[in-house]
Amino acid sequence: MIFKARNKYFDLGKKPVLMGILNITPDSFSDGGRFYRLEDAIAQYGRMIREGADIIDIGGESSRPGSAGLSAHDELERILPVIKEIKDKYDACISVDTYKPEVAESALKAGADIINDIYGINVNRDMLEIIAGYSAGVCLMHMRGTPETMQNDTFYNDIVAEIKSGLRSSADAALKCGVKRESVAIDPGIGFGKDLKGNIRILCDLDKFSDLDFPILIGTSRKSFIGKILGNDSEDRLIGTVASNIIALSKGARIFRVHDVKENRSAIDVAFRILKEQESI
Repeated sequence: MIFKARNKYFDLGKKPVLMGILNITPDSFSDGGRFYRLEDAIAQYGRMIREGADIIDIGGESSRPGSAGLSAHDELERILPVIKEIKDKYDACISVDTYKPEVAESALKAGADIINDIYGINVNRDMLEIIAGYSAGVCLMHMRGTPETMQNDTFYNDIVAEIKSGLRSSADAALKCGVKRESVAIDPGIGFGKDLKGNIRILCDLDKFSDLDFPILIGTSRKSFIGKILGNDSEDRLIGTVASNIIALSKGARIFRVHDVKENRSAIDVAFRILKEQESI
């Protein structure tokens, strides 16, 4: 399976893709404030590339549970200097974590390759047409409500079927707006409007999303469900993150959004090699 973002191509059958997280925010749940200064953000970008990231996902607005929104102007003030500086120094693939069409258009104009939209199942036509116009990639994520309200209702009659239906509708809308099939990835939205049981169920049944025929992106990195299992805080969830990613890999995920690139790169590459050998036995 191929994932294409502008002039960047990823053969997911040969190598899983790692998407490093770069939050240019003062208040993200795990690393808020650490890379808020331009020089710190650029240094972290380079570090993640050296450690094996294929894509860097830049975010200017926190989407942690309970967080309020940010204006497009303020979001762009945070991310555009980083995108422009990176484009001068690196040729790596840039993703932008945004749900605002005006932010997406400015970011793509500045050189971004992918839009990672947390409102993916409710993505609007303007956003999709902008993405199509730049031949960019898009990651469509499932979320119920908004970051501010999403944990108010985490009950589903059939969580996998409901998420799958929403992602299918979003992907169909993207194709109708001109986004190429090979430029669409889907994300079931671990932690976005789901409780512990729901997150575990998604991972257990992740292979059921494969018949949608789009690359599956998974984002478990340092999330609270890992902390609930282990009883620890977000700075001590690396091993739990790696474990969840290996399960997701075995169930068909091929794009992994992570804070800790080096450790996840090594673990996923080893697990992928073993799985590929198993297929040939």
